[in-house]
Amino acid sequence: MMPELGKYAGEVLSSYAASLVLLAGLVVVSLRASRKAKMALEALEKGRQDG
Repeated sequence: MMPELGKYAGEVLSSYAASLVLLAGLVVVSLRASRKAKMALEALEKGRQDG
């Protein structure tokens, strides 16, 4: 069930959509940065064990 948004329904819904897109983008960027940092840490640890 959708609340009555009146004459500003388009603006409100587009704001929600933009917010969701930005949040999804932040999650993707964070996951990529985490994966990159984890790989760099693993490489450093492997180099330390080999040396």
